[in-house]
Amino acid sequence: MLQQQSKDGEVVTPDGRTLRYCVTGALSGSPVFLLHGQPGSRNGPKPRGSVLYRLGVQLIAYDRPGYGGSTRHKGRSVADAAGDVLAIAQALGIERFAVVGRSGGAPHALACAALLPAVTRTAALVSVAPSDADDLDWFGGMTSGNVADYNVADADGVRLAEQLRIRADRIRRDPDNMLEDMLASLSAADLRVVGDMALRKLLTETYAEALREGPYGWIDDVFALRSPWGFRLGDVKGEVLLWHGADDTFSPVSHTRWLAEHIPGAKVQVQPAMAHFGAVEVLPDLLGWLTAGTHQFQI
Repeated sequence: MLQQQSKDGEVVTPDGRTLRYCVTGALSGSPVFLLHGQPGSRNGPKPRGSVLYRLGVQLIAYDRPGYGGSTRHKGRSVADAAGDVLAIAQALGIERFAVVGRSGGAPHALACAALLPAVTRTAALVSVAPSDADDLDWFGGMTSGNVADYNVADADGVRLAEQLRIRADRIRRDPDNMLEDMLASLSAADLRVVGDMALRKLLTETYAEALREGPYGWIDDVFALRSPWGFRLGDVKGEVLLWHGADDTFSPVSHTRWLAEHIPGAKVQVQPAMAHFGAVEVLPDLLGWLTAGTHQFQI
């Protein structure tokens, strides 16, 4: 019989960093790594433990370096996430696993699929494309707040880092500020999702945990996503699903369509009347597809 669990743990990487992780769901279930958005933490939105237990899923989420309880890894690339995921998997005795990434976590999930033979299936939800993507207007259709967050045009990024530091300090003092900043830019589809008070409370708690030690995870995420990712999309292996809400204004759907053209065999679903936070709603169904169970995601 599957045992239900929810526990936090820590792993020390070969280079001496600490990674904080959380396991929820079925103790002996099919393992799936969930890579959070930005800013985010291991405590971000996920299905309830009872839902994961019913699906037979052991869900592992961790704080990317610089967030929450994980040591900063200054200058990290997107590809570096593969080594961190592998370190946690080995510590837990997991040999094969699926990976799902949401928003800023989605490229990191693709890195795992490209670099780790242990990955079985991968889902990338509301992802951005590489910043050097040819034939893509990278900022086209993106809300002005995200354009500002991703604007690393100055040579050393000092202005951007300072901008994010100021925002992170404000959010640490009052986590509701993060949602308040976003509300004016949310589409009707996202306003519907974020209108759920339980989710809003979870999001503010997630942002508070993500930034409790400072802005560095957020800063390093932005620079990693806007720099060369450190792996080839053509090397992404296994079955890959790219999901996007059609009305997304944070990471426009054009990014996922570009990725689909460059990842061999990738399946794509663009969902009408959904947007960025729709990725939270579809995750339970996606987990069935990721673990190849009977509860299948309709593509």
